[in-house]
Amino acid sequence: MEIILITDIAGVGYKNDIVNVKAGFGRNYLIPQGFALLANDSNRKIVAENVRQAAHKAEKLKKDAEDIAAAIGDLIIDIRTVVGESGRIFGRVTNTQVADVLKSKGFDIDRKKITVDDVKSVGTYSALIDLHKEVKHKVTLNVIAAED
Repeated sequence: MEIILITDIAGVGYKNDIVNVKAGFGRNYLIPQGFALLANDSNRKIVAENVRQAAHKAEKLKKDAEDIAAAIGDLIIDIRTVVGESGRIFGRVTNTQVADVLKSKGFDIDRKKITVDDVKSVGTYSALIDLHKEVKHKVTLNVIAAED
């Protein structure tokens, strides 16, 4: 029996795949649970259109991420932090601090998409911004001592 999967099913296939399964499995479990559709001509056309639209949306998201990365460019972010006499910082530089500075410069990026190197003292470091699964961008962080 040929069916079109609506969701990913372990051991069977992935969403929008057309797979052959035993008739009882498809008729008694996959179709009634809403995990699959019967692979007739009309359902095949609907799924093909959905795949085409999803590809178009994914391409647009990637293009938007590339545009943001280009806009950020070689931006150097100054992070002010409290520093001891030896030059080591108290606490740490977090992704939230980087996100706040980016927001003040006009880039609204979620803090969860930012990975900061381990910062222990004043100096230059880098942070990686994950804009899309295929688009990642490095930003330079300039950690400087805060003035009292």
